[in-house]
Order: sequence, then C-alpha cells, then structure tokens
Amino acid sequence: MSEYGSGLIRTTTVAVPARGSVVLAKAVVAAALWTAVGVLVSTGSFLVSQAVLEGRGAAVPFTHPGVLRAVVASALPAPVCALAGLGLGVLLRHAAATMVTAVFTLLMLPTMFSESARWSADVHHAMVPAAWKRLVQNWEADLGSLGHTATVAGSWIVYALWPLPAVALAVIVVRRRDV
Repeated sequence: MSEYGSGLIRTTTVAVPARGSVVLAKAVVAAALWTAVGVLVSTGSFLVSQAVLEGRGAAVPFTHPGVLRAVVASALPAPVCALAGLGLGVLLRHAAATMVTAVFTLLMLPTMFSESARWSADVHHAMVPAAWKRLVQNWEADLGSLGHTATVAGSWIVYALWPLPAVALAVIVVRRRDV
C-alpha cells in the first residue's frame, strides 16, 4: 500500500470516492493474478516432478486419487496470502509493517503451535501452512492417534476464512477512515 506513503491515495479517492469499491477492485485483481500464478506454478511443478519421477518409474498420473486436490491446494496459498496481505496493508497503511506482520503471521506464527495439546492443535490447524500440508497429504486422519490432526474440510475452510475477513475488514475500515 505505497499509495499512502506517496500520497497517491488522495488521487484515487478523488477519482473514485467509493473507497470500498476501490479495495474490492484491488482484491479481485489480486485474487485473479495470484490465482493464475498459483495455478501455473502448481501445475508446472507437478508436471516437472512427474517428468523426473517417470524416468525412475515412480510417476503418478494426474487422475490418481488426491492429485487434483494437492495441485489445487498448492495453487491457492498465493491468492489466500495476497488477499490477507492486502487486508493488512489497508489496515496498517505502512508497507514495511505490513510485510513484517504478514510474514510473521503467515509463516512464523504457525511454527509456534504443535499438535500435542488440543488448544495448540486448533490454533495450528487454523493457519494456512497447516491447511496446505493437510490438503496435499493423501491419507485419512487417524482419529485414535495421540496427535490432533486436521480435517480436509476444515483445511478448505481455513483457505476461505483467511482472505474473506481481511478484505471485509479492510472495506469497512477504508469507508470510515480519512485518507
């Protein structure tokens, strides 16, 4: 959100007084762009890895159970994190603070929680990296295990719940705040 630092946000709000619409438009563009990037990287990585594995006789076809879910799950962290970052950027209005907060929240904070205690596992499973890890695994959770494992449905919900509140809160805040 370098618009705040450079003052270009004033020009944007003069051109489009509906600030919420500006944030939503940015969210749509960011989601489309990062989804395309995620799909390209995820699909490309799968195809390259399969080409390498095919030479060793260990390739897995795209139709193998769980492959499509893993490819889609690997494509979605890019738009999820981009939209969460967009929401943080609007809220904080400072590029460096936004980057530090986003990196800490999305990458470092999940490592502080484990699956040993129920409350810690619940927090851990609400994080994007843990959701991705569960979605790319092709096995069902062992309900009798000592650890508390995430569910596939819960992991998809995590993917939806990170960007939605961030963008919604950004729209609300930008409508009420002065430039």
